[in-house]
Amino acid sequence: MASLASEDGRAQRPSDHEGFLVHKRFRWLKVALALSIVAGIGYAFADVSPRPNGGTWYGYALGTLGVLLIVWLSLLGIRKRAMTEGRWSLKAWTSAHVYLGLSLVVIGTLHTGFQLGWNVHTLAWALMILVIVSGIYGVVVYATLPEKLSTNRGDMSKKEMIEALGAIDRQLESAAQPLPREESDLVIAALEQDAFRAGVLARLTGRYPGCRTERARAAFAADRDRDEHEERVFGLLQRRCAQLGQIRRQMRLRALLDIWLYVHVPATVALLGALTAHVISVFYYW
Repeated sequence: MASLASEDGRAQRPSDHEGFLVHKRFRWLKVALALSIVAGIGYAFADVSPRPNGGTWYGYALGTLGVLLIVWLSLLGIRKRAMTEGRWSLKAWTSAHVYLGLSLVVIGTLHTGFQLGWNVHTLAWALMILVIVSGIYGVVVYATLPEKLSTNRGDMSKKEMIEALGAIDRQLESAAQPLPREESDLVIAALEQDAFRAGVLARLTGRYPGCRTERARAAFAADRDRDEHEERVFGLLQRRCAQLGQIRRQMRLRALLDIWLYVHVPATVALLGALTAHVISVFYYW
């Protein structure tokens, strides 16, 4: 039987469908665990009195390893622009980035000797932890949210979702004409409101307490004696709420997917700056 091949004729390798977290049977997880264990054993048995810290030979060794890892890990953004296969493929690099980044929690903390205070050295450690935590968040959301985005969108593109909302709005505007002034004003207020203009908190939580469409829908729902025109408007308001809900869920999921970069990247830049100050101050006072 002929082997499986891709559209351009190349055979598909099992690793083509392998996620970066399990790359090469967790190769980089094993490397990171080994580094952490060795660092821990060294900290426990290093012949340093009273205990290893950043100013001892073992502290310098861990500090040097930590700095090299941080600088190398920060190059992932540059590495993404070069698509290659093999040992240092982007998948391998990303896997190493995740697991070696986690090992810095052990290496960096042992380097401090648990001596933390209000200084540039602790600032560098705190920024490192912030970068790692935001990176963990990024891994989690990129593993879970894309599927939710696809499910919520269904067969519709972003443009089609907006066009569907526009079609409902045109029907609502026409259907509201025969209504009494008070009810008509509710519909007009809903149509005039920018339904997507909201703060970061609303976008991240998906809660829009000032939504005039929901307010109008609730007002019509409370009226148990709706006539034919009011019933049609009520149905359109329900459809508008549903369409707004779909679009807002899409916006929320996208925001949750993207927001970690607004923390991870600036924190990485700040970490490199604090790390530079940390290293310079150490050698200055050495």
